[in-house]
Amino acid sequence: MLKAFIVEDQPQIRDSLVEALAELANIEAVGSAGDEKSAVAWLRDPANPWDIAIVDLVLVPGGGSGFGVLQALRQRPVTRKMIVLTATANPQVRRHCEEMGADAVFDKAMETEAMLDYCVALARVAGGH
Repeated sequence: MLKAFIVEDQPQIRDSLVEALAELANIEAVGSAGDEKSAVAWLRDPANPWDIAIVDLVLVPGGGSGFGVLQALRQRPVTRKMIVLTATANPQVRRHCEEMGADAVFDKAMETEAMLDYCVALARVAGGH
């Protein structure tokens, strides 16, 4: 079972992602953070196993940003996927995320389902199905 870490400052969105990942993709949420510093500390800790990080770009006021999380985790094993889910997914933001090492970028308003499909596909590959 894949393990996901969610970087999202809004509890309702975080909770619905945790639920959807478990139900649709059989992916276990192993933790979450609403600010850059906590997210980076958790994701860089070798004691914490994770396969997917779902990162919002806009975090709690004064709490850094998802760009900082991407930057901090550029050097990671290729098996660990960084997925951006943001309300600000215009072409420039998408390009910037990809330049900073994001594996995929999705728009929160219109592409949450596509992001979940992407996670389902990752889980299938990992499970060998």
